[in-house]
Amino acid sequence: MSSLRMRRVVKRYKSGGEVVSAVDGVSMDVEEGEMVALYGPSGSGKTTLLLIAAGLMAPDEGQVLFDGVDLTRCSSREGVIFRRRKVGFVFQSFHLTPGASALDNAALKLLADGYSLSDAHAAAIPWLERVGLGERLGHTPEQMSMGERQRVAIARALVNDPSLLLADEPTGSLDSLRSAQTLTLLREICHEKGVPVLLVTHDPQASGFADRVHTLRDGRLMDGLDVDLALFAAP
Repeated sequence: MSSLRMRRVVKRYKSGGEVVSAVDGVSMDVEEGEMVALYGPSGSGKTTLLLIAAGLMAPDEGQVLFDGVDLTRCSSREGVIFRRRKVGFVFQSFHLTPGASALDNAALKLLADGYSLSDAHAAAIPWLERVGLGERLGHTPEQMSMGERQRVAIARALVNDPSLLLADEPTGSLDSLRSAQTLTLLREICHEKGVPVLLVTHDPQASGFADRVHTLRDGRLMDGLDVDLALFAAP
């Protein structure tokens, strides 16, 4: 059973002469086939916690366990392999390669893992079609809208059939219709494939698609943890 478990995670930064706790003793689980939203305002520590969950940032204290493996104890090489083969990560700022086609951008992770170009493209095309970009395969980021770029980033996150899906504001550049379609897709992947999904957001609509919602404020999970989902009900 694939599950993400974070235990007493702490991350501190120095700001001027002051030490700030961006994440302050957070413990939470995301189970197989469960979509969990981490809700909170900008600066609450959501993205920092997501980067720690992906192994892209090391916590100062605490553990991050996926399938029983403590990611905080992995070597740099082990961390790269874990993210390439196990994790789908939707970045808020996309991180697409300028001048490369949507197809090449979506296939990039597989190419880095040694797939042939034809095999990587064959795996990427169905995901690009599923996010509504089947007619835009040859377009570069410069030729695409912000919403289209976001959908390329989502296809890239899903192309390796990940065991864990992490999304940082996945609807931030989308209109309400595309947002609902994207969140529906993430929820379908979660439930159909049994993939644990953790998304961070300040969008109430996004929270409404989750199985559970946690609220993070000033780096801490709020008392009571679970938010009443009726407040964020999807239409």
